Parts: sequence; structure tokens; C-alpha cells
Amino acid sequence: MSYNNIAMSVPKRKKILFTASEAVPFIKTGGLGDVAGALPKALARRGHDVRLVIPRYWAVDPGPYEMTWAVSPMGVPLGGRTVWCAVRETVVDGLRVYLIEHEHYFGRSGLYDDGKREYPDNAERFAFFSESCLQLCRDTGFSPDILHCNDWQTAMIPVYLKTRYREDPLLRDTATVFSIHNIGHQGIFRFSNPDRLGIRKEDIHPDRLENYGGINMMKGAIFYADGITTVSPSYAGEILSPVGGSGLAPYLQRRKDDVSGILNGVDYDHWDPEKDPHIPAAYSAEDLSGKAECKKALQRAFHLQEKKDVPVIGVVSRFAEQKGFQHVIPVMEDILRDMEVQFAFLGCGEKYMEDFFGGLPARYPGRVGAWIGYSNERAHLIEAGADLFLMPSLYEPCGLNQIYSLKYGTLPIVREIGGLKDTVKKYNERTGDGTGFTFRDAGPASVYYTTGWAVSTYYDRPEHFDRMRRSGMREHFSWDDSAARYEEAYERAGDRRSAWR
Repeated sequence: MSYNNIAMSVPKRKKILFTASEAVPFIKTGGLGDVAGALPKALARRGHDVRLVIPRYWAVDPGPYEMTWAVSPMGVPLGGRTVWCAVRETVVDGLRVYLIEHEHYFGRSGLYDDGKREYPDNAERFAFFSESCLQLCRDTGFSPDILHCNDWQTAMIPVYLKTRYREDPLLRDTATVFSIHNIGHQGIFRFSNPDRLGIRKEDIHPDRLENYGGINMMKGAIFYADGITTVSPSYAGEILSPVGGSGLAPYLQRRKDDVSGILNGVDYDHWDPEKDPHIPAAYSAEDLSGKAECKKALQRAFHLQEKKDVPVIGVVSRFAEQKGFQHVIPVMEDILRDMEVQFAFLGCGEKYMEDFFGGLPARYPGRVGAWIGYSNERAHLIEAGADLFLMPSLYEPCGLNQIYSLKYGTLPIVREIGGLKDTVKKYNERTGDGTGFTFRDAGPASVYYTTGWAVSTYYDRPEHFDRMRRSGMREHFSWDDSAARYEEAYERAGDRRSAWR
């Protein structure tokens, strides 16, 4: 069946089990949580029987949800032994959600680390979670057409399904789709006893799970999954290259016909300046007057001078090298010296970055504000009140903040990489077209000159700036559009599963 024919046909209603290590509104550390909280709902709206499975971490408070016991107890086979756990069940916005409860594995303060170091038993924790998703199907009698796995924490599901469960009458026809949200995190472990994870000796092989004497869980999923997706078309191409593939490019190249890039959507129920409860004034592309009120509120919240005619550049980010802020530091004071501009920083991460950006307000009072940490309310206020939004990422599988910025009329300054390239249209100074300011080469000079280009456009070509602002606000990146593309990926994965059998 051709790709075009799939796109034109009405998709068959499918039973889908969506598995992830985090999901909004329960728990979130990054973009995976947003995807797992939104995509299953979009698929359910399109008529599919979708169920979501996540761990029940200590930080997930069951109080706000009407939870019942779905399976209690549940015995999960893992490496020749049975691990006993329980499964809670609730419904959020019409989506059935299962939470795997096991105090030893998930009753901890952090999801993946204790704030300083990764948990040493992460391999076992998430191998157990993968097995528990399959056992949940068996104990509830749910036979999914598609088992959608996300990142390394669920990467063992395709491995188990094609090996230990290949003749299971309930699961033998289930196809797997494995989504790569960030190939920089692969689930690499030095593990002396793979039997403890239920891994067969023949899978400790360089083409499957073996990784320099240890194991690589994502590598195993790439070998065994029926379909592979990632979170933007450009990123799908980048991970096939030696630079972008982080060591997995040769294995992805072998599966390149099964790899597709599907751009993440945005939950406009939560990110829309016309109905955002976190901002002081609503506004739209047709009436931008409320944005001026939001700018004034942002300047007050971050102790900036209340100047309506000075552009404010916003930042909401992890302070990490992936995000490119090591290239901002060398030119930050040059920007403040040479340009009439203000900054509002919200983020945390690398200590030296926190110290640098957190220390700027004392040296540049009224011109730079910083909040080290995270605040959802302040994130919304920055998106609404800033004029420009800086994202100088070294790599960005999809990115969401640039899409939020477009909706809020806050023009992005981004590097042409991954999802940033796919969502931000470069400003054409001759015509005034575009939705943001982009650059190709990573480095301090690119950050300095592209920021200067954006600031000069604000002052010297205000009619272009206004035109781009309104154009960006009319862009639309919905989860319903993304869900349609996932339906196509599910069809191809199902075809491949049938051919494999």
C-alpha cells in the first residue's frame, strides 16, 4: 500500500496501548511528558481505543484523580523471577490511564535521578516497566493492534514482544511503533547480568542490544520495532547522519524505510493568548492591544524598566549545552552594550549557566531579569509579554517553545535545526515575509548577529515586525494533524508486522 493511498483512506479503528515514562498532567520533566499527555487524547478523539500506561512515581499524587485498582496484585515476569506490583486506573479527559505502582522501583523523589546522579538500577526499573505493560495486557485481556513505545525507558517492549512473547496468543499480532524524542539519551548501561532483565544471549549482539560490553536499550528497539518515528521531519533526517545519530546512525540507516518524522502538535487549550488564564490580558492576531499589557506585567515581574518601546527577549529553557546557551554567554554583555534591549530568563540546569544568567540582573538592573528554576505562570507570562524568544539550540528534535512563541506573537530567534527549522520561517527582509529570525552555524557570532538582526528589525522595520507577528499567530500546529500522521505510521507498522510473521 502506498503512502499516498494510506493518507487518503479512512483509517480503521485501532486498539492502541501508549506507553511512556511520563505524561501530563501526572508528571513531566520534558517534551515527552507533553506528547504522552496530548497525542493519546488526539488519537482517541479520532475514534481509536487508546490507553496510556505510565509508572506511578512517588511524586504522582492520586488525590486529584478518581483512581481504582485495575489489577492488584499483578505478577510481572522479569529475568526468571516474578516481581509483584499493582496497577491503578483513572480516566482523564476521556482517556483511560493505567499507573504501574511498585514502591521499590518508583517510590523515589526523582524520575530518573536523585537530582545529582542517575539511579544505578535504571536498567532494571524500566525493563520492569516494559514487562509490566505487556503483563497488563495479558491480565486485562487487552489485545492492542499497536503498542506505541517512547524513548529508551520503553525500548525493551519491542524486544520482549518479538522474542519472549512472539507466540503469545494475545500479543503475537501486535505491531510496535518506537518514537525517538531525543537520541542523545539511549539507555546505555554496563550490565554484567543481562539474564536479570530477561535478555536472551543471542540478543547480546552488536546489531541488537550489545554496546561495548554493555547494553543499549534504544538500539534494541531500533532492531525489533515495526515502525520508528521521531518528532519532526528534519530531525528524522538528522539522526540518519553520523553527526546527528549519536552512534546509532548505521542501525537507523538499515531501517530508514521504516523511519518517519512527525512534527509534535501543541495543546492550544493551554497555550492560546485568547483564553490563557495565566496572563493579565487576552489578545489575538486581529487585536494585539492586550500584548502591551502583558509586556508591562512581564517587565514588572522581572524588575525590568517599564519601557513599552524597548524590545524584550524572553528565554524559557533548560540551561544545558544541548540548548546552546554556552554560545550566548560569551556575547551576552556585548549584546547589552551594543543594543537597546531587555532580557527575561527563566530556567535551570548547569550550575555555571545558572550562576551566569542568575547574576546578570545585579550587573544590569532594569535591563535583565532572571528566575532560576521553573514556574508555569512565569513561562506563560514570558511567552505573552516578550517581543522575541531566543532558542540557540545545538540540536532540537522538535521544540515546543518556539511554537508557543508563534502563537503568542513573540518572534523566535532560532538555529535552523530539527523542529526549529520545520516550524519557523526565516524572515525575508525584502518582502517582510516570515515568522522569525534564523541562523545555521552554531556559535557566539551567530547568536550576536542574529539577535542584532531581530532587534534592528524591531526598531527600523516595525511594519515587517508586526506583519511577521500576526503571521506567526495564524500558524497552526495541532495534535489532530499529528495524530493523522501517526495513523499512517501505524498502518505501515501493521503491514510490516504482518510481513515479518
